[in-house]
Amino acid sequence: MSVHSPPTRRSRRRAEEFEPTYDEVRSAALAIATEVEKVISGKRDVVRTAIVCLLCDGHLLIEDVPGVGKTKLARALAAAIDGTVHRVQFTPDLLPSDLTGVSIYDQRQGAFEFTPGPLFGNVVIGDEINRATPKTQSALLEAMEERQVTVDGQTRDLPRPFMVIATQNPVEMEGTFSLPEAQRDRFMAQVEMGYPDEQSEVEMLDQHGQRDPLESLQPVCSSDEVAAMITAVRQTHVAEPIRQYVVALARFTREHAAVRLGASPRAGLQLLRAAKAQAVLSGRDYGTPDDVQRLAPVVWSHRLLMGGHDLRTRHAASDVINEAIQTVAIPR
Repeated sequence: MSVHSPPTRRSRRRAEEFEPTYDEVRSAALAIATEVEKVISGKRDVVRTAIVCLLCDGHLLIEDVPGVGKTKLARALAAAIDGTVHRVQFTPDLLPSDLTGVSIYDQRQGAFEFTPGPLFGNVVIGDEINRATPKTQSALLEAMEERQVTVDGQTRDLPRPFMVIATQNPVEMEGTFSLPEAQRDRFMAQVEMGYPDEQSEVEMLDQHGQRDPLESLQPVCSSDEVAAMITAVRQTHVAEPIRQYVVALARFTREHAAVRLGASPRAGLQLLRAAKAQAVLSGRDYGTPDDVQRLAPVVWSHRLLMGGHDLRTRHAASDVINEAIQTVAIPR
């Protein structure tokens, strides 16, 4: 698999039977990260989390104030993959059919013809997702979990891989709606961009002031190759004690006095898959407790429901997760 040039039609055909080794997966993932970091400077941990979600066939939620590069990150990751990319600007008047598609009557054929919506893509960028109403947000639930949509009683499969990269503004900002708990649970990870450090911001002003670096990004692997990488990552070995460790961490959050709703079984499964991807990125074919601990805050903090109505509950959730990591015995 070539990870330094756009894949040709011939290479895409070979990708259908491609079975990458862990070294090849790691090499391709690092090549994707290199392309993304040409646009997003000084945010290596955020970029790495996005790559983990990609390798796990998961979805990524990016939250922060406007202007810090949320949409840039999503577009850069999509540009590094030679697949179909669709972008949706979420607004209060957006309808569920604007996402899933509609059936339109064709008078010449005398039948209804389905027109696919933007969800029919390998990478779907949902910009400012929490500016849409909860009814429209809920249209994503079936697509994100089942990789399919149902329109007019007919179920249609979405392309593989399928990844939603959504951005949202903080809930205290005007004109936003909180994401339903069920939808937040569908996102594998949530990250905050934050402001860049001084040196990275100076470099950004220099590079982005002359041209948009997105214009020069090149795809480093095809969508078929990404699907094969996802399959390979799922085969990563995780020992029984580590699986028990994930369950113990989840149970700690459920029993914590400050938590109304702890980590669900789906959350535990997502954390295990993320740990496998982290292991491959670290050059190993087996998971360790360190992989679990490193990713638990970004995979779980947006899923925990805390007591009270403090808008800073996500940070409180991170404190509970860190407490679980410090308290639960590490398997040896």
